[in-house]
Amino acid sequence: MTGTGTLLGFSLRRERIGLPLWIGGTGLLFLIQSVQSQNLYGTAEELAALRGTLGGNTAVIAMSGPVELLDSIGGEIVFEIFAFAAIIVALMNMFLVGRHTRGDEETGRAELIRSARVGRRAPVFAALALAALADLAVAVAIFAVAVGTGLPAGGSLLVAAALGGIGLVFAALTAVAAQVFEHARGVYGAVGLAIGAAYMLRAAGDAGNPALSWASPIGWGQRTFPYGGQQRWWPVLVMAGVALALVGVALLALDRRDFGAGLVRSRPGRPRASWALGSAAGLAWRLHRGAVIGWVLGVGMLGVAYGSLGDSIEQYILDNPEVAEFLPGGAADVVDAYLALTITMGALLAAAFGVAAALRARAEETAGRAEPLLATAVSRRAWLGSHLGVALAGSALVLIAAGFGEGLSYGLTVGDSGQAVRMTGVALAYLPAVWAVVAVAALSLGWWAKAAAVAGWVAVGYCAVVELFADSFGLPEWLLQASPFVHVPEAPLEPVTAAPLLAVCAVAVVLVVAGLAGFRRRDVGY
Repeated sequence: MTGTGTLLGFSLRRERIGLPLWIGGTGLLFLIQSVQSQNLYGTAEELAALRGTLGGNTAVIAMSGPVELLDSIGGEIVFEIFAFAAIIVALMNMFLVGRHTRGDEETGRAELIRSARVGRRAPVFAALALAALADLAVAVAIFAVAVGTGLPAGGSLLVAAALGGIGLVFAALTAVAAQVFEHARGVYGAVGLAIGAAYMLRAAGDAGNPALSWASPIGWGQRTFPYGGQQRWWPVLVMAGVALALVGVALLALDRRDFGAGLVRSRPGRPRASWALGSAAGLAWRLHRGAVIGWVLGVGMLGVAYGSLGDSIEQYILDNPEVAEFLPGGAADVVDAYLALTITMGALLAAAFGVAAALRARAEETAGRAEPLLATAVSRRAWLGSHLGVALAGSALVLIAAGFGEGLSYGLTVGDSGQAVRMTGVALAYLPAVWAVVAVAALSLGWWAKAAAVAGWVAVGYCAVVELFADSFGLPEWLLQASPFVHVPEAPLEPVTAAPLLAVCAVAVVLVVAGLAGFRRRDVGY
């Protein structure tokens, strides 16, 4: 453990900008949801009416949480926001631990650090300590926001501890993945898949068999029931125990692998390169191939899960016809609104993939692998353009997978085989907005490379908040206009017209071209 304290201080300095954004963003989401929910459901009658409306809606329960949370206003807030906050905290821990363990080994920074008086386990301990401090800060922010908005202190402490516990579990899981996989992208892919699986298990358990929710850390957190009459602290202890066990596994794996390698080693390449690697585009596809396939399969399966719930929305309206009287278009609009919401979530995930793929170019650049290629006949525009081309094409494939998967399962539940093609077309209506988000990362790569990661992920986060929480948070209209998703039709709820799609596409093209122009004028690797 020699050098752990010094490494922790160094890590805190490296994260002095990004970490406050993670913590402040999570607290802000909880603050807005708490204020909004208490304004909307300020009386017991309003809360009872909400419970009666949502209690029989399987789709809403699957997306949010167990119906038992709706017994109190604090529980309603947890119902609305906890799963999303848990995903944010899990991603924060994944990136923190991954960047300061496997990421540093991959870039060579860890080797330089290990040349000093630093123990073999010190980087892992420092990364986990950093994650623990971040989780503590998130918990303090959530507790302060909850108590400050009038929620009971005991329940607020429990919900804060639950979110912090979820963060610790995924921090420890990332530490294990960092020993297993040889590259940071493998670590992020594996842990990202685990986060998605945790959300899906929680959704399936809340909507069907409750036992499945107990297989998910997110389910453990929600089932603490912090503001109800059945508060449970023991799931938090389970999280702590699982996190400690995973840390032990990570340390055992660390002691049994070579520095710079993983327990799962990369396969040796062919004696001769494939003809496809003779171009910048072929090499870019080879580098991104695994991520593209993983994202397509993962988001496609999420679409299948969402589509399978579409029929329950329709059945809910049939069972409660009085609800349709308050809707402009009757029951059909409810189904289309649900499909539009879930396709939007798929589009946001496609944008997240596109940003991650675009930023891979920056990783190649800082790792020193771009300069040897650029020393050949490969031009700067061709090199960066190849990575951006895969990012744009791959995000389109991810979006198509979301639409096709949702349409296929929804069509099977309602007996309409044409829904797969219809929902694929609906998903493509969001493609210009997805490309516009990727184009923000492209522009930053060209002109402000060091800030490219921040710019790209802030764009994704901003669009997610606008699309998923604008109505709940009561965000002003002027704040919404910067999101490209606001300017494309909300299909299938709204008719699709060409003008807004072409306009957003034009903006994306301008940003990408500007990014390529900027890359020609700046130094590589800086």
